[in-house]
Amino acid sequence: MDLFNISEIKITYDPMISPKLQPKITSSENAADVFRDNWNDNTRHIESFYILLLNRANHCIGIKMISTGGLAGTVADPKVIMQTALKANASSMILAHNHPSDNLKPSQNDIDLTKKLKSAGEFLDIMILDHLILGWESYYSFADEGLL
Repeated sequence: MDLFNISEIKITYDPMISPKLQPKITSSENAADVFRDNWNDNTRHIESFYILLLNRANHCIGIKMISTGGLAGTVADPKVIMQTALKANASSMILAHNHPSDNLKPSQNDIDLTKKLKSAGEFLDIMILDHLILGWESYYSFADEGLL
């Protein structure tokens, strides 16, 4: 058995635009607008989960679709979320998912996932600034409602 014949792990992040030229997040409304502007229109009728990664000055450094699911849910894997944030050297992030039903009330799973990611973020020094639930015309902010 050849002990040196193993898979190579590559970690890359290629910023295409200077963060200074990216939007600066100043409020939940501002974040919701950025998500909506970058949401894949093909997934608005099914539940999807995205993250917005930020630098220390709250300028966007990237956005990533984490998962898509069905009408009633999607699986957002905390390992994939944190891996993406670490790969991009993010200082903080904002989570978002949509509710195609337009019911903006967070489920217990939404609340539990947010707590889990907040705890993981604290350990990794990556702050979870907010978790948004997007409807067709409005949104729910965990931070604005005191749940973060």
